Amino acid sequence: MRSEPYPLLLSHRFWGLLSMVLLLSFFSMGLLAKTYPVEQTRIEQFFPGVVISKATGPYQVRTLSKEGKPIGYAFQTIDVVNIPAYSGKPINMQILLDPKGVIVDAYVLEHHEPILLIGIPEAKLHGFNARYAGVGVNQRVVVGHSSDPDAVTIDAITGATVTAMVVNEIVMHAAHKVALSLSLVEEKSGAKPKPAMVRTDRYEPGNWATLTGNGAIRRLHLTRGQVDAAFKGTEAQDVGTATAEQVDDTFIDLYVAHLNPPSIGRNLLGDKQFQVLMQTLQPGEQAVAVLGRGEYSFKGSGYVRGGIFDRVQLRQFGDTISFRDSDFQRLDDVYAEGMPEFDEMAIFTIRAHAAFDPGSPWSLELLVRRQTGPVKGVFSSFELAYQLPESYLTRPLPSAEELAAAEEAARPLWVKIWYQKSVQIGIIGLALLLLTTILFFQDRFTRRPHFLHWLRRGYLLFTVTYIGWYALGQLSVVNVLTFVHALFQDFRWELFLTDPVLFILWTFTAATILLWGRGVFCGWLCPFGALQELINEAARKLKVRQFELPFAVHERLWAIKYIILLVLFGISLESMQMAEQAAEVEPFKTAIILGFDRQWWFVLYAALLLVINLFTRKVYCRYICPLGAALAIPTKLRQFDWLKRRKECGSPCQLCAKECEIQAIHPDGRINANECHYCLDCQMTYHNERKCLPLVMKNKQAKRGGQGQVGIERIPVTSIET
Repeated sequence: MRSEPYPLLLSHRFWGLLSMVLLLSFFSMGLLAKTYPVEQTRIEQFFPGVVISKATGPYQVRTLSKEGKPIGYAFQTIDVVNIPAYSGKPINMQILLDPKGVIVDAYVLEHHEPILLIGIPEAKLHGFNARYAGVGVNQRVVVGHSSDPDAVTIDAITGATVTAMVVNEIVMHAAHKVALSLSLVEEKSGAKPKPAMVRTDRYEPGNWATLTGNGAIRRLHLTRGQVDAAFKGTEAQDVGTATAEQVDDTFIDLYVAHLNPPSIGRNLLGDKQFQVLMQTLQPGEQAVAVLGRGEYSFKGSGYVRGGIFDRVQLRQFGDTISFRDSDFQRLDDVYAEGMPEFDEMAIFTIRAHAAFDPGSPWSLELLVRRQTGPVKGVFSSFELAYQLPESYLTRPLPSAEELAAAEEAARPLWVKIWYQKSVQIGIIGLALLLLTTILFFQDRFTRRPHFLHWLRRGYLLFTVTYIGWYALGQLSVVNVLTFVHALFQDFRWELFLTDPVLFILWTFTAATILLWGRGVFCGWLCPFGALQELINEAARKLKVRQFELPFAVHERLWAIKYIILLVLFGISLESMQMAEQAAEVEPFKTAIILGFDRQWWFVLYAALLLVINLFTRKVYCRYICPLGAALAIPTKLRQFDWLKRRKECGSPCQLCAKECEIQAIHPDGRINANECHYCLDCQMTYHNERKCLPLVMKNKQAKRGGQGQVGIERIPVTSIET
């Protein structure tokens, strides 16, 4: 029936639309938090017998309690930070913290790092993470060397330096964020500054209004309704609650002042009392005045029984400073004009061992306790933030070392990695500059074949040993798949900048593809390709017999690598992890990244390819390499055809086609840029007047005519196959 094509067309459109939706859904998927059996195991290992709460808050933190008291916290890093690793996906870990903000355990739950999926044993990653036990979230942890003497340094995972640095960034950033959200530590940026000093040479008369106005005296006013709200949802929410008429009544009106600056202390205490106080303080000690009124006493009576004030404490840099009865002085007379009446006043001394910094923010914590049983109660804390006005301080200038440490701490992760690999970057940059010089002046170099042969051998040796085995600069089809997936997901340059060697090589490769084609990378910068070429050249020197396939067969085998590329891309749409495993068709990880130090079957595969290469140069590159196929596709866009040809090339002359050791020249003389490795051998022949048949014939004709070799006419260049 004639109506059948319409439903069929509709069906095709439907399935096409459905496929697009599924594809976009896949690309929009990220690594989401889920539960792992090992989470419970790790918690029980470090906190046996605890009660685990449900995950709550923006970071989905679980509280670990024992006998009703929190003794630890557990969370997944994927709920806190989203830092992509080498694979393009974040590494998810479970972090266990204690109440002091110290990391108890950092365990990897899930990752997609190709070098760790197949290659480096995963035990090395877990061993690396085990080094975070006992590290405070406010400490600096640096992978490798650091100019900061206070930083904790740990060695990287051999062969997976970038992954190690990303793990470090994830662990420390996530742990610090969670600790801040739980008030286990206080915010601080960079390295801890040198303590400021109080200016004792400055005094300005002032009254109560002046001191409260400029921030020298700070206030915390709590109503009964505010306190009731703080206990809501606890066992004490119905204990001592205010009536509707009492909710606005003052619970406590609390003031605090730092007394060491004369402009504060003298105006509050008077000259004589201030002088006596300063004489009693030892070097490095500070004094604060606390004044309160209302129905709640900030002193309480606990210090009478136990010698410790249990209602007020000071907090700075995440450290808590408690006051004992020996730190307390009763304050009876205050002379500031306009000061209100107070029910109780006290001076507390901060001892030198507390390492208190007068110039950094601190807070006075007021603890309110409600009794819920004979010996049981619930606490709620209220903070009175304090920052001494800058005019009362003098700050020491940071040293050059401290400035360098602060700058280092503020650098993004990828910048830190670039600094650490600056020597590698410099050496590889010089090598690429040399290669660029060879390419731009290739006509001059190819006229000196002996020199160029040795220069090329040296460059290939550098590519294998330094770029490959030392700097691990082996590009892979996995990089291509990761880049394609990143375009459809959360693309960020930081993902690719985290490995400077690969980033520089990829940037250079992309540029040379647009200028000359894939051959520059495949012929000069691929470590495995260079290894094959050097081995085959040694075999030729040893007179090992070489075998070449008929061109018709050879040409059809080119398609294999494109099929492999398509299969890998298709697998990656289903699972990038499976694609990374299937990409083991590349022997790069075995031969270059891991230096043949892995399971025997991988070594056997790589060795077999190298053995075949003894008899036929670069068999893997010609027929199997999916990376070469991926680079050949944009080669169609190249701008220059600098490989020169003559009209006699191919007919009658077949010299270059016979000499091309990867058979990239067609029998008709055309160079296939998709297969050419830019070794420049054909160009050395092109300029060799004793070897190039058209030039030899031209010279013979010139001699017969008595014209010598002067003014030889160059035969027009024909195009290269695209």
